Amino acid sequence: MYALLDRIETKLEDLKRRNFALFRRDFLLSWDKNDDDIVGTLILAEILQELYRDNVSLRAFETGLAVSLFRDKSTRTRLAFSSACDMLGLAHQEVDEQKSQIAHGETTRETANMISFLSEVIGIRDDMFFGRGHAFMREVAAALGDGFAGGILNHRPAVINLQCDLDHPTQTLSDLLHLKRFFGGIERLRGKRIVMSWAYSPSYGKPLSVPQGVVALMSRFGMDVVLAHPQGYDLSPDVTAKAARFAADSGGSFRVLHDMREAFRDADAVYPKSWASYRVMERRAELLKRGDLTGLGDIERECLDENARHRDWHCDEEKIALTRNGSALYMHCLPADVQGVNCEAGEVSRQIFDRYRLETYREARHKPFIIAAMIILCCFRDPISLIDGFYRRKRQRAL
Repeated sequence: MYALLDRIETKLEDLKRRNFALFRRDFLLSWDKNDDDIVGTLILAEILQELYRDNVSLRAFETGLAVSLFRDKSTRTRLAFSSACDMLGLAHQEVDEQKSQIAHGETTRETANMISFLSEVIGIRDDMFFGRGHAFMREVAAALGDGFAGGILNHRPAVINLQCDLDHPTQTLSDLLHLKRFFGGIERLRGKRIVMSWAYSPSYGKPLSVPQGVVALMSRFGMDVVLAHPQGYDLSPDVTAKAARFAADSGGSFRVLHDMREAFRDADAVYPKSWASYRVMERRAELLKRGDLTGLGDIERECLDENARHRDWHCDEEKIALTRNGSALYMHCLPADVQGVNCEAGEVSRQIFDRYRLETYREARHKPFIIAAMIILCCFRDPISLIDGFYRRKRQRAL
């Protein structure tokens, strides 16, 4: 326990130096948060991991509800949110739109208030359609603000982005924590080259939120960020402009390449992942608004045909051999399209995925603690005292 106390004390001292701006706010877009909010979330997640591993109870709430709304399929994020809330002492309730009055036309304003009377946090995933997800989260947040200001809600729950059309902060902060631990510290990321690369997938319409989140976040820590994709698979110009500005401010760099092999050369970490282009996502959103099912079918076939022309954008032994010492860290948000496993041809070869499989699991295991850290920082005025109480009481999580 004394070794644990020393480690926690060191991290708490680092945490105390951070100027947080999250209390009574939401965690929606990583690029809207200051560096102390981002690094503080990582430090707090590490503290929570250490305490949990040492069987220390992390029950921050005696009562309260956590509500989630998933408008897309999810394994890791759904279970990470639920387990993070349970770890902190919150009951969890997932709202099914088809089993609620939302299906009968209840407005977002009404729903947001009705689910929030005794709620502490609301987690939302809405990533399917460009232009909708982040806007919906902001609409929920505004409704909660009105409910609190009007005296309807005893306090305003925090809204956590569990993936929207623009960003996936719980994932990308987990990625950043994985990089921090793999390379030995946040300061050791400076000068390291990370490649966020498009990769072939036999499926269509994967969101932009992960690649956008990765380039916008990693460029803030002095990394050499390379965005690689075939011509026409661009991300949002607004996000890539942010990445370039963050890189300039941090002393790193940001480049866009259209050659996967050249991008992988001398890389320290690679993140090959499929996505649909920004322009395709815009067209798709417009067709959806019009209810043009024929047009949606046409664009899907068009995109699958275009994807098929880039099957060579595939992470394999040859490309990994081009990386620094032939041993760059392979990263993925999962599930990956693994050639010969869950698809005939896909993002990564079976050999490479099997070699790094446990590393991708380590990357994913940070997410419950990242989410728990976000909840604490958004809901507690004095997170330092809260954590201090956890480890000084030494109350066991499981007897």
